[in-house]
Amino acid sequence: MSKIAGKGCDILVPFNERKPLEEIERSITKKYRKYIWTKFVKAIKNYELVKDGDKIAVAVSGGKDSLLMAKLFQQLKRTRQISFELEFLVADPGYHEDIKKLLIDNCEYLNISIKIFDSKIFEVVDKIAKDYPCYMCAKMRRGALYSKAQELGCNKLALGHHFNDVIETTMLNVLYSGNFKTMMPKLKSKNFKGLELIRPMYYIEEKSIKKFIQNAGIWPLNCACMVAAKKIGNKRYEIKDLIEELKKNFKDVDKSIFKAAENVNMEAILGWEEDGKKHSFLDYFDED
Repeated sequence: MSKIAGKGCDILVPFNERKPLEEIERSITKKYRKYIWTKFVKAIKNYELVKDGDKIAVAVSGGKDSLLMAKLFQQLKRTRQISFELEFLVADPGYHEDIKKLLIDNCEYLNISIKIFDSKIFEVVDKIAKDYPCYMCAKMRRGALYSKAQELGCNKLALGHHFNDVIETTMLNVLYSGNFKTMMPKLKSKNFKGLELIRPMYYIEEKSIKKFIQNAGIWPLNCACMVAAKKIGNKRYEIKDLIEELKKNFKDVDKSIFKAAENVNMEAILGWEEDGKKHSFLDYFDED
């Protein structure tokens, strides 16, 4: 997989030509059943992410993760195991016209009926958050998507974060923020009543997503941010490299990082925060 860069874009380019849509869709439950489809369904069942009557806004950025997530939701709907509705939303942050054209072309080819709306995020971020563009961009994008989802009567917003995003976030918090906090599979919105954020690709590894996209022959957007494109030394990429180095000497260390958030021993924790209040083990040490 190679890259095309320029005009604020960085696009992953598969070596293969685009496969027929029918073949791409079939590969999800055939060729990639074990590594993608089964893990998608498992996350939905384990964390109760989709229920009968849901109307789900699926955030589509044009990247590899969101394009796959859109196809996974379409496949889930075809199974008719759960009755739900879908809206595919694109919060245009100010894409260059060439990038926007590529996004639309990919979605049309993949039969993803997107609704695009302007959010002007790049313009705002460039003015007020040049030192931390990625954080502010993600925050504003989520707010814009929540607002549009609510306007369309959706009760859930699906984002394409995957297994690697989860463990990288955990390690970022431990190494740079001095706390143990992971990326949750679902959250209730604090600012948009009745809306939940869900992450159905929670178990899917990034390498499987890359293989799927390359096999499909799709050219996804990687990052179209003109501000972040100028930044060097992104901490998330440093963590990604660190985990890959650790895997050379510690088998399945990535899976251990993931499981650590499922196996927190509260009897061996110095302190924690709950409902905005900090607690210490000393608060309960003398209790019988």
